[in-house]
Amino acid sequence: MLRVESVSAFYGALQALRNVSVHVSAGEIVTLLGANGAGKTTLMKAISGIHPLAKGRLLFNGQNIAGLPGERILRLGVGQVPEGRQIFAPLSVLDNLSLGAYVRFRREGKKEIVKDLESIFELFPVLRERQKQLAGTLSGGEQQMLAIGRTLMAKPKLLLLDEPSMGLAPKVTSDIFKSVEILRRRGTTILLVEQNAKAALKVADRGYVIETGRIILEGESEDLLHNKEVQRAYLGKEYREVWE
Repeated sequence: MLRVESVSAFYGALQALRNVSVHVSAGEIVTLLGANGAGKTTLMKAISGIHPLAKGRLLFNGQNIAGLPGERILRLGVGQVPEGRQIFAPLSVLDNLSLGAYVRFRREGKKEIVKDLESIFELFPVLRERQKQLAGTLSGGEQQMLAIGRTLMAKPKLLLLDEPSMGLAPKVTSDIFKSVEILRRRGTTILLVEQNAKAALKVADRGYVIETGRIILEGESEDLLHNKEVQRAYLGKEYREVWE
């Protein structure tokens, strides 16, 4: 579904991505692991058309989307849940969700959009209870659910999920990752950026490790979970005992 081929990107003179190549097949969850500043979010922004590339290709279902505007990429089926949620705090939960479907209003009837709204409420029941509440008054976990729901309202074929557990309590993080597994069962393909490597690798099929803008390691999730270098850098020294 997605092929990132030898992609490089800059912030001024600073090179953020260095010949990065990854791929995501339909129906997969693929995770991208790395420390702060490694290039994870830059890659997500490049895929969704927010950050320009210096070189390389982004193939989505065989079409090169590099250089296309973000709205066009969204209409093709790539939706991003941004780092930090970026909800519209002064608007209600329902208004936030409705805005997520703005690219569909012209080509689809209201009935289909309402139907999809119901599926979001089934995935995140608390949003149904809070639908008239101002988004800025939600808890952190509820805001993350809203951010995911808003993006899903665009009916993306590929969901880019950037740091969904950031700032959340362990119980809420667990709930968020359970929703990620439900989305996979519903047929959504996901590229997941996450610093919580343990949680990410437990739901993902495959993973990549990025360091200073380069992919340094890739493999099946189970292999990465038991890779000593990944354990040392991202899972903590006690991880092996806890896992076993």
